[in-house]
Amino acid sequence: MISQTVYILIALLVIFALLLIANIRIVPQSYAFVIERLGGYNATWKVGLHVKLPFIDRISNKMSLKEKVFDFPPQPVITKDNVTMMIDTVVYFQITDPKLYTYGVEKPINALENLSATTLRNIIGELELDESLTSRDVINTKMRSILDEATDPWGIKVNRVEVKNIEPPQAIREAMEKQMKAERERREQILIAEGHKQSSILEAEGKKQSLILEAEATKEAAIQRAKGEAEAILEIQSAKARGLKMLQEAGIGESVLKLRSLEALEVVSNGQSTKIIVPSDIQNMAGFVTSAVEVAKGK
Repeated sequence: MISQTVYILIALLVIFALLLIANIRIVPQSYAFVIERLGGYNATWKVGLHVKLPFIDRISNKMSLKEKVFDFPPQPVITKDNVTMMIDTVVYFQITDPKLYTYGVEKPINALENLSATTLRNIIGELELDESLTSRDVINTKMRSILDEATDPWGIKVNRVEVKNIEPPQAIREAMEKQMKAERERREQILIAEGHKQSSILEAEGKKQSLILEAEATKEAAIQRAKGEAEAILEIQSAKARGLKMLQEAGIGESVLKLRSLEALEVVSNGQSTKIIVPSDIQNMAGFVTSAVEVAKGK
């Protein structure tokens, strides 16, 4: 009897140890476990070592507390001006309350997807096509605000919403491509016209500068030529003045000067001139007649 009792105790201890080991759980970093006891919420296990009661406690949900990224498929939306296009969004969120995430809504990810689709349709329905294509920041901000407020009872925090892609209808895309092509051609023509304009302006400026430089060169040449003539006249007059001064210093009298005048008259008479103009002062000289006769004989 004693041996059987010992065996039973050993067996019970082994079973208890196995149950204890089987109910030991280690919660890793950035994870949380929701524990139910007898079918009702009991606790939320965070990171660390935990032990649950066998057959009484149950792990209802295991979830990651890291930020999640969900790329939802494209959704058909209609703009204010009745253009249907496909838009797909990317939602960044994380679980902040494991209890609310577990018991707040059935299938939270599907609920978030549907909520984002309806919110996107409402926002795009208030915008026209051009505004929808150019107002992504406005759409992202409105969606994040609405989704974050709506998902608070689900234990979800929406951090960011991004419009990934907007696909207008084929006809709209073709029209937009034609418009962009026409705009590029218009800018090209404007650039070409601006180039011709600048070229004409530069050419005219070059001609203007050339004429100005030519006029300035002509002016400078005339000024230099006038300066040269003036200097030449000054040199001649200076030479004459120096000659007269030298004659006066040499003591040459009036008779010598008159004699030199007669010699000059003789040289003139030997020329081809038919008329000779005789200075009045020479006519008064004594012996002028004799000199004139000699000159006549020489002819």
